Amino acid sequence: MTHRLLPFLMTALAPLIWGSTYLVTTTYLPPERPLTAAVLRALPAGLLLLLWTREWPRRQEVARLIVLGILNIGLFQAMLFISAYRLPGGLAAILNSTQTLWVLAFMALAGTRPPRLAWLSAALGVIGIVLLVASPQTQLDSLGIAAALCAALSMAAGIIFTKRWHLHLSVLALTGWQLCIGGLCLLPFALWYEPPLPALGARHIGGYLYLSLCGALLAYVLFFRGVRHLSPATVTSLGLLSPLCAFALGWIFLDQHFGWRAITGFALVLASIYGVQRATACMAKSQSMV
Repeated sequence: MTHRLLPFLMTALAPLIWGSTYLVTTTYLPPERPLTAAVLRALPAGLLLLLWTREWPRRQEVARLIVLGILNIGLFQAMLFISAYRLPGGLAAILNSTQTLWVLAFMALAGTRPPRLAWLSAALGVIGIVLLVASPQTQLDSLGIAAALCAALSMAAGIIFTKRWHLHLSVLALTGWQLCIGGLCLLPFALWYEPPLPALGARHIGGYLYLSLCGALLAYVLFFRGVRHLSPATVTSLGLLSPLCAFALGWIFLDQHFGWRAITGFALVLASIYGVQRATACMAKSQSMV
């Protein structure tokens, strides 16, 4: 039990760290520069990891590594920021919470039949996020909705491929290469679409350092370590902790409302994570007995 619990808890730290991104971004970073923030979050962290590990991929692994960097970092971050700009944060969180459903669908297409409990638990997580963040004043935007769903699909596919391809790189090197590839993909868009950074104060520098060292380097190392040790459905279900953390921090520091509806959403999300974890553990046990 302990050998499964430790990777689970360590992986859960990643979305909890990501949940602080909204508070840090709105409080400490210059406004109107989301792509620049994404580049400064990913690229320096990736370079630090590569300088530390000095590991190179095998020639036959380069194409797969580029695909992973685009899916897990570059495309995901781009679609995430587009949806964040065009949709209210609550609707974007709801659509991104469908990642576990996408992973289960990929597993089914690959010939693995996820248990019914996994499907029900994943759907329960989406309902929990709806109760937590949905608002009747939400304005719909077709491009924003498409971008949010694309972000969820991109990350789900990236996790599936990361799990199946078994690249020989260590977790630190695998994370570093993906962050560098994703950051380099985002760099031309940041330079083209966004104004240069203003003069940065200590507050701004501290915010960027936190996003890079904690939000990228530490969180993604924990995340990709979890991908190697846990099932893809379990990893994506833990992503539901991110909006939970964001909501809790907003309640503590930004005086956001926290009523019975939000409490019910919290409970449903936690039940969803437990249900997916239990379903995937039972599925792995039944497969090992075959």
